[in-house]
Amino acid sequence: MANLKEIRNRITSVSSTMQITSAMKMVSAAKLKKAQDAITAMRPYAEKLTELLQNLSATLDGDAGGEYTTQREVKKVLVVAITSNRGLCGAFNSNVIKEVKNRAEYYTGKQVDVFAIGKKGNDILTKTLSVVDNQSQVFDHLTFDNVTVIAETLTQKFVTGEYDKIELVYNQFKNAATQIVQVEQFLPLAAIKTDKPASTGDYIFEPSKEEIVLTLIPKSLKTQLYKGIRDSFASEHGARMTAMHKATDNATELRDQLKLTYNKARQAAITNEILEIVGGAEALKG
Repeated sequence: MANLKEIRNRITSVSSTMQITSAMKMVSAAKLKKAQDAITAMRPYAEKLTELLQNLSATLDGDAGGEYTTQREVKKVLVVAITSNRGLCGAFNSNVIKEVKNRAEYYTGKQVDVFAIGKKGNDILTKTLSVVDNQSQVFDHLTFDNVTVIAETLTQKFVTGEYDKIELVYNQFKNAATQIVQVEQFLPLAAIKTDKPASTGDYIFEPSKEEIVLTLIPKSLKTQLYKGIRDSFASEHGARMTAMHKATDNATELRDQLKLTYNKARQAAITNEILEIVGGAEALKG
């Protein structure tokens, strides 16, 4: 059994760790509320924009999407990996990294490059895959304008033929304890499938439907990427809050066990001292 001093040191160490994890949990909880409100407020807009694009596209020819819907033989694929800049958030980053590697295996025989958004994903994926760019700084000031620059870069890579297909891999926010890894096709735009009938209202379009669609598509792509990064941002804080909550609970349990061990060791030491004193007294009497 460890001596009392070693146990006291361990209790102090675990208690300090517990204070840190508890503080990180509270910080993440505060940030989660803001991030959750942002993604919750954005989803109706993104869904309405998609619905509007669906209604217009359903009344047009299949090639109305222009260069954004061009289907080419897939030889070069770009996978956009959205992770975080910091760790201590459970399996949040590792799930995305694992899925990116699965996508690379799926496209075996083709050129697969990675576009990293998040320092953690960039650090790990550079060891095994080809990472062509890293835009981790977007999380320093997460705004639509900053994400727009990245979306335009990705769009340009597809339009110029540098890549034949671009996919997004990120964690979709469901709640603080649940994040779902999503793989979305960014470009080319997939054929829009919907069970809803196209709108048949008597509308006058100015300018033409084709021009409206070609204006909406870039905006829709920017919104799709911004929504994915916002989802990932909220998921990160939810995952970190959950991980720190579990770490605090584990530290509390370990501290209680160490205290029990310490009390047992102290009691044993006291008992031994009493026995030695009694034994010494009996020896003097004899």
